Amino acid sequence: MPFGLTGLAGVWETAQSYGISPAGVTDALLVLAGVVWAVCCVVYFRHPRDVRADLTDDIFAPFISLALITPMLLAAQGLEPRAHTAAVAVVDVFIALTVLFGGWITGQWIYAPLDAPKIHPGYFLPTVAGGLVASAAASDIGQRRLAEFLFGLGLICWLVMGSIIMNRLFVNPLLAPPLIPTLAIEAAPAAVASLAYLALNGNRIDLVATAIAGYGVLLVIAQFRFLPAFVRLKFGPGFWAFSFAYAVVANVTLIWINMGRPAPHLALSWLVIGLITLLVGGIALRTLVAVARGRYLPRPTPPTKVTGTA
Repeated sequence: MPFGLTGLAGVWETAQSYGISPAGVTDALLVLAGVVWAVCCVVYFRHPRDVRADLTDDIFAPFISLALITPMLLAAQGLEPRAHTAAVAVVDVFIALTVLFGGWITGQWIYAPLDAPKIHPGYFLPTVAGGLVASAAASDIGQRRLAEFLFGLGLICWLVMGSIIMNRLFVNPLLAPPLIPTLAIEAAPAAVASLAYLALNGNRIDLVATAIAGYGVLLVIAQFRFLPAFVRLKFGPGFWAFSFAYAVVANVTLIWINMGRPAPHLALSWLVIGLITLLVGGIALRTLVAVARGRYLPRPTPPTKVTGTA
């Protein structure tokens, strides 16, 4: 949830940088994302046994990385303009933790046998999203060499993990329904790589930026083929997978529109901003309604009673 809200804040921040929207929206979204991140961390990490179990779980382990990745975005977007020293401290601490977690989980996936059907696009999160988001954050706080280092980490992990994930998706049955929303994450790596690269090269469109965008467009188009599976889904926590993935695509689209400045660029910009805000806002509203009704998280299955004869 906080990752998606931070992604939406990034869209409004880009709009603000082009003079399209006021600053207040970005700040409000960042504050909301920070509060939600803190609440989620308190609720989740107060159950150490569950966390330890999730760390070695083939499905849940990759998502833990978002507890470390999100604060980098919050600090780079929210703290940096106001308190540079504090932003550097927060970003560097969480970069270190993200790299450590990425290395550990990579070792875990090599060391322990993986159940191939359980591999899902969320496997991009620890190292691909972690590396590329960290690269963009490092650029924002003026640490260019570190940003280059992290861009390489994220880019090469994207090539490696992308091959593994695509192989799983191509040759195995469709993901289980609760994991189908993670297919949206397929659209994210190229968009995050675009943002990280543009931050490194001074927001110039060149051969590399165009090539990354080309692959990104292919994966965005692929999302339309998933629509039959998406519309059959029952609402649940997995829907937040749509939020950051599509927000970062919207962010890059906004940048390209305002760099190319076609005749209706302002109308196109507001169309992109409006659609992604409606999507993330709709997911947030559905979440609040589901929480209020006690239907957001699946209820644990009661243990089966075993009976027998003496």
